[in-house]
Amino acid sequence: MDSGDVIGVRTRFEDDRVRAAADAGITQIVLPAAGMDTRAWRLGLPARCTVFELDRPALLELKAGLLGTAAPVPVPRRVPVPVDLTADWPADLRAAGFDPGRPACWVVEGLVQYLPEPAVHELLDAVTALSAPGSHLIIDVVGAGLLASARARPILDAMTAAGSPWLFGTDDPGALLTARGWDCEVHLLGAVAVALGREAGSVARDDGRDDDRGYLVHATR
Repeated sequence: MDSGDVIGVRTRFEDDRVRAAADAGITQIVLPAAGMDTRAWRLGLPARCTVFELDRPALLELKAGLLGTAAPVPVPRRVPVPVDLTADWPADLRAAGFDPGRPACWVVEGLVQYLPEPAVHELLDAVTALSAPGSHLIIDVVGAGLLASARARPILDAMTAAGSPWLFGTDDPGALLTARGWDCEVHLLGAVAVALGREAGSVARDDGRDDDRGYLVHATR
């Protein structure tokens, strides 16, 4: 898979689970580091849902400017929440109307590989503390084997040169969440790609094995 296929497979996996959570009655969808995410428009979520988009103020302002008046009003309520994810963002999220007493569906997409490991644990601790029983967490994680592979070094060096180094990876993503009381389904990205009719693709590791580039995780409480 090229990078476009990786993103497509990841997005399809996460979209399907967000829709399922909403159909099951979850009304709070939370997108940390939402960026240019368009799920509030794309997924046809029920009107009873609220989509909270968390990101830096400047990025949300840029998004608002790009959307302008041309974008239709999304059917679910969309609430941009300008935050610094290294600060007390849970307080800002609650102030925006999020209710930690009700289940939520969290989508942590394409984020944790850019964080140092302590920040990953802080993020997951905060998400867990805000997640009532019945909540869902959908997250993708880069494999540690990929980060350690000399054969993947040109890709990783290019990300570093672009100012977005990949810092965190693990080959046991379930342990990150089971230790916090979540029940996890962990899927190899390559296996999900095959199930969706895409060519799996892989990056050869230094030990001769193939690395599926990462994992897609769906956790519930």
